Amino acid sequence: MGGAARWWLHHSLARLDESLRDKGSRLILRRGRSAEVLAALAKEVGASRVHALHHYEPWWRNAEKAVAKTLDLSLHDGGLLLPPGAVRTGAGGMYRIYTPFSRAVTEHMPPAAPHPAPHRIDGPAHWPHGDSLDDWALLPTRPDWAQSFGADWTPGEQGARANVAHFMDEVGDYPTARNLPSIEGTSRLSPHLHFGEVSPAYVWHRVESSGHDATIFLKELIWRDYAHVQICGLPAYGSENARSNFDALLWRDLREARTDFAAWKTGRTGYPIVDAGMRQLWTTGWMHNRVRMIAASFLIKHLLIDWRHGARWFWDTLVDADYANNSVNWQWVAGSGVDANVFTRIMAPLTQSDKFDAADYIRSWVPELADLPDAAIHDPDAHGARPAAYPAKIIGHREGRERALTAYRRIKG
Repeated sequence: MGGAARWWLHHSLARLDESLRDKGSRLILRRGRSAEVLAALAKEVGASRVHALHHYEPWWRNAEKAVAKTLDLSLHDGGLLLPPGAVRTGAGGMYRIYTPFSRAVTEHMPPAAPHPAPHRIDGPAHWPHGDSLDDWALLPTRPDWAQSFGADWTPGEQGARANVAHFMDEVGDYPTARNLPSIEGTSRLSPHLHFGEVSPAYVWHRVESSGHDATIFLKELIWRDYAHVQICGLPAYGSENARSNFDALLWRDLREARTDFAAWKTGRTGYPIVDAGMRQLWTTGWMHNRVRMIAASFLIKHLLIDWRHGARWFWDTLVDADYANNSVNWQWVAGSGVDANVFTRIMAPLTQSDKFDAADYIRSWVPELADLPDAAIHDPDAHGARPAAYPAKIIGHREGRERALTAYRRIKG
């Protein structure tokens, strides 16, 4: 688990324990192999069955198999709109292309309404011992690079419900606002969904009852299901190209490209929209979705650095780091995914910045450029307005584009 997700997990577990105690129960924390720890715990409390939410990451699927060998394991769906395999192609296979998958899922919507929470949860006669959450050392200390996270996030079910309620006022603007970094018109529900603090079914029903046309947003929830279907079929999606021809693409050696990679990670590329996104990521553990695509495309195509290096950085720094979404989205940008953008479609970060009105977003995260007018802030170099404190472009747009296309032509033959 990445560092930012560990921060979220700490606070999410603390909130979960509070909620359970309000209902007469409590949370028991233990570390170790799931099958061994749960078997020991079940014996201590006299439990005959273990109930759990089904997960689809390869390591969780392996853990489920191990637990089921020693315990009566009852798995429930709820983390997705539909479990993988619930909709299939005419030939009976799993969908690989998003559009027909989305149409098939839509035919089964809305999802079943969530069950209400119980008023009370009875506990065992004698509570077993558990670890202290602080002893798990999930929070960063030296240095505390997550000290600003709390200003942006409230992990836990109450925080999730509050975010859903806030988004209800913005659903109608979502189709346009989701692309505008300066107003952050996205739902910001991704970490809550990932950690199971709110279910996609709950979100679907709330959004659908908003009175607005929520089609575009609901398709994003379906995309989340689609990503999980892909990792069920290709468990190594996070480390292996889904299209084998990309195995021959000559990425730059990271030893050669380490300075450029460091500039990308720290928001010092000379491309304001990219730098704003990378600095927002480091400060808050999150990045606007449009900017994620721009930053990922820049690393892959302008810098010709393997998408896996970027995916690992996002995995460590995103509070919503999700194996399915992270893997599928990075391979979508790279063009190496099952259903992906073509490699030759290279995002122009300077054009994207102006097109999606990112001036105020840049001012928020790149203070060196805060005094520049809108006309110059997207590309200070081109307007002779770059402050001394801000770096020059580490590569020209045309130069980076041609290098990427040349590398791609070699694998196309």
